This record gives sequence, structure tokens and C-alpha cells, in this order.
Amino acid sequence: MKDTELKLGDLEVATLEAVWSAGALDARQLHARIGAQRGISLQTVQSTLERLFKKSVLVREKVSHAYVYSPRLSREEVMAKLVSDTLSRFGDNRADGLLAAFSGLTETADEDVLATLEAMITERKAKRVDGGAA
Repeated sequence: MKDTELKLGDLEVATLEAVWSAGALDARQLHARIGAQRGISLQTVQSTLERLFKKSVLVREKVSHAYVYSPRLSREEVMAKLVSDTLSRFGDNRADGLLAAFSGLTETADEDVLATLEAMITERKAKRVDGGAA
């Protein structure tokens, strides 16, 4: 992905969710999934897919007369980029504020979510000890 900040609008997020769910879609398929109920044109859907391609979030392949778009980045990679970009907007790029906000969010999390979070942290720590990438 380019080193520029990633910004996503609501339609771009909905588009990504649909593509992640389906694996690959062309503009007509995406329009049938999200465009019609939103009252947007096929052209708007095509423009949104093109923007996400230019942002290096989607890849595309020409199939017959249409482009078929698929994810270049996973949901987790996009979320990590968005968090990183947000941190960098606050000057020193330190995670202290993010960690404080995140720990506050855990107050309302159920036990399953907390157990998953603990497992993820344990896994990351183990990778660091073993010399793997964090």
C-alpha cells in the first residue's frame, strides 16, 4: 500500500465489507448487493471500486468486458492501517492514548471477547520471544 494516509467513506467501507464477504465482485454484482438498496447508480458503484483500487485496497482483473475486484488487503490489515494513520495524526505517534482508549472499551466487552484478546496478546508475546514478527 502507498505510504499515504488511508481515508474511507461510508460507501467505501460498505463496498469493502461486500467484497471481503464475496471474495470477488464486479460492479454489477456489487450494485445488486448494496447499490440498489442505497439508491445509488451503477456508475457510483463503479467509481467507488475504482477509488478503492487506486488506494491499493482492492485489486482487479479484466474478465470479458468488466473488471472483477477482489481484496488486496484483509479487514485486519485495513483496520491496522487506519489505526496507524490515526496515531500518526497526533504528533508523536505514541500508542499511549490508543491503549488507554482501548482499555476503556474492554470495560463493556463480554468474556468471550476478553478471552480472545488475551489469547491474541499471548500469541504476539510468544512470537516476540521466539524471534518471529510481532
